[in-house]
Amino acid sequence: MAGFIAEFKKFAVKGNMIDLAIGVVIGAAFNKIVDVLVKQIITPPLGYLTTGIELADLAWVIRRPELDAEGEVIDPGVVIGYGLFLEAMIDFLIVAFTLFIIIRLINSLRDRAEDTGDKTVPTPKDIQLLTEIRDELKRGHQPEIQTSAQPPA
Repeated sequence: MAGFIAEFKKFAVKGNMIDLAIGVVIGAAFNKIVDVLVKQIITPPLGYLTTGIELADLAWVIRRPELDAEGEVIDPGVVIGYGLFLEAMIDFLIVAFTLFIIIRLINSLRDRAEDTGDKTVPTPKDIQLLTEIRDELKRGHQPEIQTSAQPPA
């Protein structure tokens, strides 16, 4: 049991797990922003352009609900509400487009960092070392292998 707890502690404290938790929290906050953007900024003008139809209220009525004399629902009928689905699709498209832009930006920054010709961005040490090895191999020199053990004199 102690080994299990130690392994779980090692897993939970790893950087990847913490990064994932931060990503989930930021994603939830971003989802709230997109939800308000769609419901309060995008759909009202769409409703205005479509002569006052609220996007969330769009539905396909297959069988109308039945009401009694007091207005109570006897039979809910069959209604397919596709308006909320359309709002969810708009949410998804905004989130997907935003993630595309962010990933594209990160990839361009990574490409600039790995470009050995661009002197405005410092080249990471591993890329610099691999570039030097490549250049030596192109010149036809075999890299010298240094060992810590010296041959006996």
